[in-house]
Parts: sequence; structure tokens; C-alpha cells
Amino acid sequence: MAPLLNGYTNGASRHLPEDPSIVESRFSDIPAQIDIPVSGLDAEEAVEVNLEELLDDPTELCTLLEQEGVGKHYWMVIALAYAKQAKVDHAIEILGKGLGTLNRGNPKEKLGPLSLTCWLYLWKSREAPRVVPDGQPAGETRLKDFYLQAATGSLNEASRINPAFPPLFLARGVLYLLRASLQPPSKAAGPGAPDISDRVETLRQSIKCFEDALRVSSGRNMMAILGRARAYFSLGKYADALEGYQEVLIKMPNLQDPDPRIGVGCCLWQLGHRDEAREAWERALELNPNSKIANILLGLYYIHESSHYATTDPAFGPIYKKAMTVYTQKAFKLDKELPLTCATFGSYFMMRKSWATVDSLARKAIELTDVNAVASDGWYLLARKEHYQDRPDLPKANDYYQKADLARGGGDKGYLPARFGLVQIQILQRDFDGAKFRLEKIIQQSKSTEAMMILGALYAEDVFRSQASGLKEDKSAEIKKATALLEAVRLAWKDPQRKLTPDTSVLVYLARLYETEQPDKALQCLQQVEQMTINDMPDKEPPDDLEADEAWTAKLREQLSPQLLNDIGCFQFHAEKYDQAREFFQTALSACVKAGEKDEGTDTDALVTTISYNLARTYEAASQLDEAKQVYEGLLARHDDYTDARTRLAYIELRQNPTEDGPKAMAALYETDSTNLEVRSLFGWYLGKSKKRAANIAEDQEQRHYKHTLQHHDKHDRYSLTGMGNLYLMTAREMRRDSDQDKDKRRKTYEKAVEFYDKALQLDPRNAYAAQGIAIALVEDRKDLTTAVQLFSKIRDTVKDPSVYINLGHLFAELKQYSRSIESYEAALTHNRASDPQILACLGRVWLLKGKLDKSPSAMKTSLSYSQRALAIAPQQIHFQFNIAFVQIQLAQLLYTLPETQRTLEDVIKASEGLEEAINSFGEIAQSKNPPYPRHDIEQRANMGRNTMRRQLERAIQSQREYEEKNAAKLQEARELREAEIRRREEERRRVEEQKEEEKRKIREERDKMAQLSRELAEKRAEEERRREEAEYTEDSEGERVKRTKKKKGGKRKKKDEESGSETEVGDADGEKEAGTKKTRRKKKARSTEPSSAAGSSAEEGATSKSKKKRKRLARKGKEGNFKSEELVVDSDDEDQRPAAQANGQEQGASDDDEDEDTRMREPEDDDEDDDDDAVVSKQSRKRNARRIEDDEDEEEDDDEGLNGGEDEPSTKTTAEQDAEDENEGSKGASFADNPHGDPVDETVGAAGHAGAAEYGDPSLQM
Repeated sequence: MAPLLNGYTNGASRHLPEDPSIVESRFSDIPAQIDIPVSGLDAEEAVEVNLEELLDDPTELCTLLEQEGVGKHYWMVIALAYAKQAKVDHAIEILGKGLGTLNRGNPKEKLGPLSLTCWLYLWKSREAPRVVPDGQPAGETRLKDFYLQAATGSLNEASRINPAFPPLFLARGVLYLLRASLQPPSKAAGPGAPDISDRVETLRQSIKCFEDALRVSSGRNMMAILGRARAYFSLGKYADALEGYQEVLIKMPNLQDPDPRIGVGCCLWQLGHRDEAREAWERALELNPNSKIANILLGLYYIHESSHYATTDPAFGPIYKKAMTVYTQKAFKLDKELPLTCATFGSYFMMRKSWATVDSLARKAIELTDVNAVASDGWYLLARKEHYQDRPDLPKANDYYQKADLARGGGDKGYLPARFGLVQIQILQRDFDGAKFRLEKIIQQSKSTEAMMILGALYAEDVFRSQASGLKEDKSAEIKKATALLEAVRLAWKDPQRKLTPDTSVLVYLARLYETEQPDKALQCLQQVEQMTINDMPDKEPPDDLEADEAWTAKLREQLSPQLLNDIGCFQFHAEKYDQAREFFQTALSACVKAGEKDEGTDTDALVTTISYNLARTYEAASQLDEAKQVYEGLLARHDDYTDARTRLAYIELRQNPTEDGPKAMAALYETDSTNLEVRSLFGWYLGKSKKRAANIAEDQEQRHYKHTLQHHDKHDRYSLTGMGNLYLMTAREMRRDSDQDKDKRRKTYEKAVEFYDKALQLDPRNAYAAQGIAIALVEDRKDLTTAVQLFSKIRDTVKDPSVYINLGHLFAELKQYSRSIESYEAALTHNRASDPQILACLGRVWLLKGKLDKSPSAMKTSLSYSQRALAIAPQQIHFQFNIAFVQIQLAQLLYTLPETQRTLEDVIKASEGLEEAINSFGEIAQSKNPPYPRHDIEQRANMGRNTMRRQLERAIQSQREYEEKNAAKLQEARELREAEIRRREEERRRVEEQKEEEKRKIREERDKMAQLSRELAEKRAEEERRREEAEYTEDSEGERVKRTKKKKGGKRKKKDEESGSETEVGDADGEKEAGTKKTRRKKKARSTEPSSAAGSSAEEGATSKSKKKRKRLARKGKEGNFKSEELVVDSDDEDQRPAAQANGQEQGASDDDEDEDTRMREPEDDDEDDDDDAVVSKQSRKRNARRIEDDEDEEEDDDEGLNGGEDEPSTKTTAEQDAEDENEGSKGASFADNPHGDPVDETVGAAGHAGAAEYGDPSLQM
């Protein structure tokens, strides 16, 4: 019969039995009445005391016991009767009087009462408050420590009488456990340092006491095992604790008070197996529906599960409701004084802001618990209550948070939520440095996203305060820290396992931090905020159509914050995406209107004014000046004192009418707002564009304007300082350099300009225009080109202005890096300067220099093209005409010097024509009013062209014509060869591309074929698995699927002579020991009803009645009987036949239960020496890893009916056949463990009496 475990076979069933074993409860051995013998009366007469209706005052009963001089048994039974009715104080009083009467007798008679007194004191300690209740005098309340000291006294007195008294070991262990619960948890020791705190030492003492109790009871004391497991749990050795609880559960499956399943679940929870812990607690609740501990623990499980979802998630509500109403509330009704339940319910009332209830429950949790973690929860509830009230008491909340942290050890081992609360209190008290320090410690230990979020926000606020104050502090370190922390939080949102809810404030902080250095990332953060806000809008489903989706998104944006839309528009504006910026500003205006409709008290005027101004600036940047003017005029209609709008209107007027209305608008603006620095800056710019250049800088109008601004308005005006530097720079550039005195004066002027630039940079280190002025001064004054390039490169990354690229082009041209110079000039053209004649002229100059250096006519032609474009834009500029003539002269001179092979007749003729144009141009330029060079020099260059270069080009044309006529055939042939080579290369390139495409196509086809083959193999494998499962499993009488139990029924073993192929019966092992001869064994399952003598008939007769069946060959290795493993034997070609063979083997095992049970429980018999040898071989084989038997070949042994699942029929066996069968059974035992197709293991036998069966995950243990 299979062994019973937990009342069920193998613990497989999860349901209670119909007739469960009677569970004994505490005090069940206390009788209902007791007879106290009375002296002086007959021996049969006694006083009967009803132990179920005891007196409230036991004094009279104690007097009776003292007078009659009864033994210790009566005192202890009556005391236990009082304890059964929860009158523990009376029980202790009775035992005290009983000990007084026993003083006159044998001291050992006092051991029982003393031990019982100790246990009662321990009971009182569990119920006593941990600290003095609020509002009660300290002297009138007996705390846990008082009763522990009393228990210690009773225990010590008993130990003095007999220290080896067995009950004392268990009592002392429990005493140490309770004493450890009052000691503070140990703080984290250093790395590798042992923990030697008082609490740890006390727990180790308790373990020693429990082990002593187990030793004296020969391991039968289950309470000692439970106590040791509890001590291990307190030490954090959860695996050892789990082993102890499971041991108790195996030995006493009906134990429910205390219930080891509770401990099993707690250990599994701490080991990370949350679902298995829930199953253990559910099993405990199934056995005892009124288990308050199981109810509250299941409530905590579902509270933990609900924490994986946001409170707005639909899945949160049902889980949290189940936790509170189904389990926590029931536990509270069962015991309103249970500390864990009080702490759990307190958090619920905290959300409802029932402060009085929270206070009451939290204090109960603190006062009544003997678990430090529960006391920590109570202090934490009190701290949150003081923290979140309308008028928070911050000092008291801070004190409670510290107590909650210390109750769990403090320091690195403290309570993270309590430490987080301390940080919040420090922030409210504006102790930012202390909050940062504590948050950094938290992050080092836990990587809490909440801590990283707050710490990142604190660093970011430091940066923002510094920027707002205008102080020149280096906050780069704070920026890096804030950015790293907030980005780490942002990255944690992407982890699906953590299920974190993104917080838009993190993205807003990041956007502000990225605003200056990385505006593109700032824009991405704001766009993510926008998308998150849209996604959070209820009942908003996007349409399927793309165009409709865009319109739907634009409509939803109108419900967003106008500030957010305005910020996104500003970043789009700075990124020069003016169309997107315009859309966001327009949507922001619509959002302002809707915000005003929702809340009439909202002042949207300031928002509308700011957003409208930004919209007008966007129109202006997109060259839509009329729309911009319309918006500015609308702003001025609402706010006529809006200076910024008037300034932009004046600037637009100046751009549209630079000669008439523009100057008038500037004069009117300056007259009305001459004190406004923005107006003064614009007016200074206007003076610089329209003034006449003065010979003396002191007489310059622009210089006077800037000087007046610095002296009378703001000496730190950065625009005026930069403007003054520009004026001195231009003045120094035009100064004479004939004498040393002139050079010294020029140098000092440059230094004056640098002083102004340096002052502007001190006020604004990001003033790129001032830095650019210094770089220009370095080039022009000191010729420090390398340093200037570095400066301009940094400025280019900061300022997107064409002047930076122009200056870089100048520098690279001076350094003869013409390619980079051309790149810089062309970059300047792309920045709204495509029609700037100065940049075109600079490009013409650089291309000319590059052509002269490389002797490239094409480069000079490009130079000529740029020079002609510049003249076309500004035809009145005489120097542009000179540039064209100069390039034409240079091109003619270059072509004359080139050999005939590097020029063509057409090029030389065009150069000659250009030369004539240049000669005429030089003549016109020399006769102009203000020629760029002296007239005499220009006329000489024209005469050189007429006299010398004209004749040279004529000779060049004649020479080139003769050369080309002479070599026309060769040139044509070379041209054709060149064209043919070009065609060949093109064809080769096309052929290579086609070949690559063909290879890719073949690879795709191969991949498709492999994928199809993989799918077919997977389907085939799945079908084989399904068939194998159908063959391995069947249905029992109750309709449940169970694994087939294979019947270990022996059959004849025959060996086949390798030469003759005949089969002979093997009766003993001697014939198998012939040296140098290989023999194989074959197993045959009998299907015939004939006796064994008939089974040995001729092979021909057997072949006609049996079908082919797979055989297993056991190859002998030497004389030890070891079988070849699968690693050494080549896989059989008949692998696909294994499922059928398995099915056959399993069907054969379906015999009657009695025979199967007898076969299963049978032990090997030692009949003779050969059997002994076989037994040794079997034992040795079992010790090794079992090896798979390889299928050798098919043999016609069984008929089709037997192969398809025919029932076994009984057969008789000879002695030799029985011995061979026994040997075969031993062989199977040595090989089936690793064979997935072998006989199934009988789990009932494996579970019986096996210590490992109680380990977690074993199917034989049900909790």
C-alpha cells in the first residue's frame, strides 16, 4: 500500500479528505473536573472541582490544596485550567503558592511547576506591550521585558535544581527567541566582517538550546525543530528555516497549531517564490479557515500584487479590493489585537485620511508586536500621519521616521520608505544638503527610481537658482549629476518588468537642463511629455486614416497646456523649423482660448501676448513680413506700451523701406523709448548701417551712441560693449602701417578692441560675437592663425551666423587650405546669404588661388563664374568688375603656359575672347571715378594684355590647332577608347550588381526553404510528442490523466549465437564469461499462452506467429557487466520507432494491481553465486549515471495484435528463465534513470521515508 502523507497518497490531491484526522488543540488534555483527596475521610472520598467553571478568585481553592498537601500534579492541572480560560495571572499565582508548599519536599518536585511558570511568563510576554502605551504612566505598565525577566528567574531556579531537565532546553530556546525580538537589529558590518551583535548572539544561543532539546528527545521534539527554524528565519537563513518547517510538516502533517505551512510560505516568500508562498498559505487557510495569520499573509500577498499596477490601471482595483475585504478584514475580525493586521489596516485608513484610526492601529502594532519589522511599520504609519496632515508636525514626523528606520536596523540595513520620508522632511525644512547626502546613500544601496528622481530634481534646482541669480558659478558638475540621474529614471521606464509609471516632471527637468547645450534633446523631452499627455486623455482613439490622424492629433493638442505648446514652438523656431513652430504657436493660442473657457478665473492675457509675439517672430524669420506686421499691430492694439512689438515693427519697416519709411520709424521709436536698452541696441545697429565713415573714431556717431549707453544707462550693456569692440577693430584694420609709430598705434587700437570684447565675455561667457572679435584681432594683429581657427570652430558650434563661416573661410584661405575655405564660404551661402555678393567674391578669390596652385583651368572657370554672379547682384560695384577682368587675365596666362595635351583649342579661343573683355574692362575701370587700384597700374595691365598676352594667345591658338589637326585621328581613337572603357566599366558594375542581387535572391530562397523545413520538423516533432504522451498517459477510474505504471514482468532471456543466428536460453552466468567473445543479450516479452517449453520451439514456427518488434541490445563490456552509454553507441536508424515500442511496453505493464505491487516491492534473491554476481553488477550500475540502451535492430518477435496494445497473458517460467529475468531486472535498474523512454519511476516508493521528499518542489509534499 502506498504511504500516506498529509492524509493523501503522495500528497497529490489538493482537497481535504472526507474524514480528516482529528486535530488536537491546545489544553485538550485538561479534564473537565478533578477530584482532590481529603485527609481524614475515606480513601474513596474526595472534593470534586469543576475545571470548566472556575472561581474568579482562586484563593479558596489554593487554601484547600495547601491544607490537603496535594502533589504537584493537582497544582499544575488547576493552573493549566485557568490558563485555558486565558486567566494567566491566576495560573501564575496558583503555581507560586504550589511552589511554596513544595519547598518542604524533594526539590526535583518543583521542576514541573517551575517549567510551567516559565512558559506562562513567556505567554504573558507575547501579550504584553513592547513600549509604554501612550497616555499611561510608566510605572503601572508591565512590558515584555518584565515578563521575560520573570521567566528567566523561573528558568534559572529550575536549572539550579536540574540543568539537564529536558523541558528546560525548549523553554530557554523560546526565551532567547523572545529576548532577541526586543533587541535592535544589527547594523551592517563591513565587507567580510562577521556579525557579532547582541541580537545575532542571542539567536545563536536559541539555536543551541533547540538542538539540545532535539538531542535529548532523539529528534522527536517538533516544537524544537519549529523553534530552530524560527531562529534561522530571524538570522536570514531562509533555506535552512524552510528545511526545518518542511521536516515538521512531513513528520506531523496534521499539525495546525502552530501551523508549519505558515513558516514554509514565509521562507518561500523571502526566497523569491511568491506564488509558491501563496499556495502554502492557502493550504493553511484550507485546513483552518479561521487562521488569522494565514488570512493576513494572503492579504499582504495581494497587496504586493496590486503594487505592480498603477492606481489608475483597471487591474489594480479588483486585486486591492480582494486583499483588503476578503483577507485583511477577516483577519482583523478574528483578532483586532494582531499587530500585523493593525499595521496593514492602518495603511488603508491612511489613504482615507482617518487620522484617529491610523493612530490607534499604529500604536497597537508598536506596543503588541514582538517583531521589529512590524514595529517599524507602526512607527512609519505614525510618521506619515504627522507628515500628511493639513498642518504637519515636521519635528514629530522626523522623530517617527527615525524610529521606523532604527527598528529595522538603521544605517545601511534600515527601512527605505522611512529614510525616504526623512528626505522629504529635510526638503520641507530646506535642508537640501542633508537631503542630497541621504539620497545618495539610498541610491548606492537600492537604486530607487524615486530617490534618483528627487536627487536629480534637487541638483537641477541648484542649477536653475544659480542661473536666475546671475552668479558666475560653475554648475557643470551639478548639471551632469542631474542629467545622469534623471536619464536613469527615464531609462527605467522602459523596463517592462518594473512596470513604472512615467512622470512628466522628469522630462520637464531634463528639457530645462538640455535647453542651452543640447536643444534637440530638450525638444525630444517636451515632445514625449506631449505624447504622454495625449495618451492619458480618456476615451481618445486615433482614426485609421493618416490624414485624419494628423487632424485628430492637432485637435487633441488644443487640450494641452499652452505653456508646453509654446515651449515646443520655441525649440522648433531655434531649430529653424519655422512651419512646425508656427503650427505649435497657433495651436497654443487655441489652447489658451479653451483654457479660458474651462476656467473663467484663469488669466490667459499674458500667455496670449507672449505666444502671439513668438508667432510674429516666426512669420518674420520665414520672410512673411506682412503677416508678422499684422500680428505685431494686433498686439499693439491690445497693449500700446509693448515696446518689443514696436521695435520689431520698426525693424521690418527698415527692411522693407530702407530709405524713406524705415528711418522715420526708427527715429520715432528712438524718440519714444530712448531709455530701453533693446531700442538703443537696434538704433546703434541702424547707425552702423547708415552712417558715414568718420576719419576719427571719437567723431563716429555709432561710437558716441554706445558710449552714451555705457555711461548713462548700463555700464554692463553687452551689446554696446561688443559694438565698441567692433568699431575699434574696424578702425585698427584701416590704420596706416608705414612706420613703427603707426604700427604701435594700430596695435594699441586692436588691444582696445580686445578689452571691450573681454569685458563682454566676462559678463556673458557665451557671447560668441565678442569671442569672434577677439579671434579676428588675433589674426589681423598677431597673425595667430592656429589659435583663431580653434576659436572660430568653437564659435561655429554655438552661433549659427554666416559671419562665423565667412571668417573661417578667410582663415583657411590664409592657411592655403582652399578646400576647407570653399566649404566654409558655401556654408555661409546656405544661411540665408545666397545672394550676398561679398561671399560670392570671396569664393571667386579662393577658387582663383586654388586654380593657380593646382594649375587647373576648371577651378579658374569656377572662380570666373562666382565673380560674374557677384557682379550681377551688385553691378554698381566697380571692384567686382575688376575681379572678373583679373580672373580672365589669369586664365589666359595659365592656358598659354599649359602644354597642348592639357588644353583644348576651344579653351584657348574662349580665353582669348575673355582676354579682350578684360582689356576693355581695365580701360573702363581706369577711367572710372574711384578705381580700386591706381589708374596707372590698371592701364599698364591693359597694355600688357594688348601687346604681350594677345600675341601669346594667338601663337597658342595656332599651335593648338596644328597639334589637334595632326593628332586628330589619335585623339579620336583615344576618345573612343576612353568612351569604350567607360561603357565597359559601367557594364561591369551593372553585372556585379545583378550578380549580387541574384546571390541575395538565392540566399532568400534558401532561407525560406530552411524555414519551411524547420516548420515541418517542428510539426513532426510535436506530433511525435503528442503520440508519445498519448502512449504514456491514460485515464484512471475518476477520469483524470495519470501516467501508466509499467509492469515489471519478466520474460525469457535468450542469447543469439553470432555465427549461426540461433537463439538459446541463458540459464546461468558462467556461459557469459568466455574471454575474447562478444555476446549480446536480447529481451523478449512473452505474448503466448503456451508454457515455457512451448516457447522454446523452432524459430520458423515463432517467425510465422510474431511480427517485427524493436529489440534493445545490452552490450557487455568485459566481465563487469557495464553497459555502453549513449555517448559511445552510434544512434540507431530506428529512432523513429521508439514511441511505438514505448506504447507497447506501457500496455504490457497494464496488469492487475496485486501482481504489479508484488513485482514492484520484490527484492533480489541471492539463490546462487551467479545471482550474487548479478546483484553486485546491478548495485554498481545504480551508483553510476544510468545510460541509455540503444536500439539495435528490429526482429520479428510479437504479432500485430500484441504491438497494438494487446493484454498480457500469464506465462510460466523455468528456473533459468527466472534467473535471466532477475538479471535483466537488475540491468534495467542500472539504465532506466536517464532513459526517457524507459520504465516510469514509482513516485510513491520514492517518496516513502525519504528526507528529500519534503523539500520545495517535490510533488510528494502538499501543504
